[in-house]
Amino acid sequence: MNAEERQHQIVALARRQGEVDVAKLAAELTVSAETIRRDLRLLEKHGLLRRTHGGAYPVETAKFETDLAMRTTRGVPEKRRIAAAAVGLLGDAETIFIDEGFTPQLIAEALPTDRPLTIVTASLNTAAWLSTSSPATVLLLGGRVRGRTLATVDHWASGMLAGFVIDLAFVGANGISREVGLTTPDPAVADVKAHAVRAARRRIFVGIHTKFGVRTFCRFAEISDFESLVTDTGLPASEAHRYSRLGPQVIRV
Repeated sequence: MNAEERQHQIVALARRQGEVDVAKLAAELTVSAETIRRDLRLLEKHGLLRRTHGGAYPVETAKFETDLAMRTTRGVPEKRRIAAAAVGLLGDAETIFIDEGFTPQLIAEALPTDRPLTIVTASLNTAAWLSTSSPATVLLLGGRVRGRTLATVDHWASGMLAGFVIDLAFVGANGISREVGLTTPDPAVADVKAHAVRAARRRIFVGIHTKFGVRTFCRFAEISDFESLVTDTGLPASEAHRYSRLGPQVIRV
C-alpha cells in the first residue's frame, strides 16, 4: 500500500467511525506511528481531517457530512453545557426556532416548562420529543426529510419560515469561521438556515469548539448576524475574543 492509498483508507475509516487513533492505525496499516502522524498532518493540511491528541476526526465537506447518530457520541458533556447556557439566554422569547442537529435537540430538552412557548423546528427528533415531553406548541416544518439528519428541507420548509416572525432562533452550523461566517455542506440545509436567520429577531449560535475555524460548502449567515455564540472552553479565550470583535458575545462553558 503506497502513501496515497494509505491516506485514502485513513480518511475512509475516520468518516465511517467518527474518529481514528494513531496507535490503532499504525497497527492496522502495519506502519510506524510517526508515518501515521505524518499522514494526519498532510490530511489536515488538505482539509480532510482535524488532528486531536492521539488521533483525528473527519472534517465535513460538500461530499461528506456526519450523520445524527455520530453526533450523539462526540463531545456530549460539552454539548449539554452549551445547551444549558443557551437556554439561559431565552429572555422573554415566546416563539423559538430550534435548528436540526444534536446540540439543538439538547436545547429543546432543556427548555422551561412553566411558560407558554411555540417551537418551530425542521428536526423530526426534536418535534417528536417536544410533542410527548413538553407543553410547548410545536410546529414542524414540512418538506423532504434528509435521512442523514432526520430534518426537513427544500422550498416547503423555507416557505413556511418566510411567513413567520420568530422571537429567537437557536442555530447550529457545520463550520464557523471569522473569514466566511457560518457554513454547512448541503445547499438545501443552508437555505432553511438562512430563512430561519432572516425570520428571527434574535439569533444565537450553538456549537462545540471543533466547529470553529471550519469552512464547508454553503454559507448561510454572517457572524455579525448573531447576538451570542455559545461554545465550550475548548475554544481558546484569545480566539473567542477575535470572534467577539465581529459583534456577538462569545460564551464559553
